[in-house]
Amino acid sequence: MKYTVIGAGAMGYRYGVLLQEVAGLDVDFIDTWQPNVDAVRRQGGVYVSRDHQNRHLVPIRMFTPEQYTGQPDVWILFVKQMQLDDVLARCAHLFKPEQYLFTAMNGMGHLDKIRHYFADDKIVAGTALVATVLDGPGDVDFIGAPGAGTMHMVNYTEQPDEATRAMERDFRAANLNPELTRNLYGTLMAKVIFNSVVNTLCSMFSSMMGQYAAYDGADAITRTLVDEAYDACERAGIQLINTRQEEVDSVNYVSKVGNPLHYPSMYQDFSKGRPTEVDYINGYIARLGREHGYTCHVQEFVTQEMHLAEAMRDAKARAKAADEKADAGKKTGDDAELAPALATA
Repeated sequence: MKYTVIGAGAMGYRYGVLLQEVAGLDVDFIDTWQPNVDAVRRQGGVYVSRDHQNRHLVPIRMFTPEQYTGQPDVWILFVKQMQLDDVLARCAHLFKPEQYLFTAMNGMGHLDKIRHYFADDKIVAGTALVATVLDGPGDVDFIGAPGAGTMHMVNYTEQPDEATRAMERDFRAANLNPELTRNLYGTLMAKVIFNSVVNTLCSMFSSMMGQYAAYDGADAITRTLVDEAYDACERAGIQLINTRQEEVDSVNYVSKVGNPLHYPSMYQDFSKGRPTEVDYINGYIARLGREHGYTCHVQEFVTQEMHLAEAMRDAKARAKAADEKADAGKKTGDDAELAPALATA
């Protein structure tokens, strides 16, 4: 099948490059971040590293939504939740009724927006426990050995069809280790709960996943957040694909063994001064609980703490910019005072 990736960020690059280079499939890329588009065109492709080594150029085709004319069988969507409305609107003219869309975006809330553009039986959602870092425009680093990481995929209708099974075969050929399930929200919420622990806490404390897991109290923190999220899901009638203990074990294994040196994607946004997806992760769990008469006190607290961390980060950045402007003004003033003296001399 032919694929087009919408959102050539860390995960979009990983899926698209592996489908093209490992599975040998026809793949295009669409992005709305112009520096990324410009870099790929200037370089003739995307630079790909693995664990910070063997950086090499992979030729790819990159377009903006307005420039693209291709007709893929499957769209692969990886954008930030906050950007989704704008990206879908810019790509709307490209979508055809017969096409499928696969997405394994972080957080929750995206499916309702996607359903405005695709029929329920053409939507395949999923999760990806795959560590990847976007080092800059047209420059990506795949974390972990080839074949590292796992993913789940599930039809919105929870009824797999032949196109979905063809996708599964393609993802397997690309070394993405797919597992097909028949439980939509139970599958997606398992990843949301996972991210509610490592993404948010590692971001607030600027820690790698292994550093978090090595803390003596990490198991107790993880279990508190997991238990609260599972309580909310149970009240909402969502049956998770993992038991509570399996979810805790997953956090421990991925953090200690799978990707101990990885900074999660939320940290990557936070450290670069961008808004985080906390409202679509911890905040979503908290809202789910409230909607069903249950207060997730810790998830609520962590959501607000993350926003406080963002506010303090932004305040420091503004103060630094003001100081630099004042220093520049002082230097300009000193130069102006010195000029007459130099002219006289």
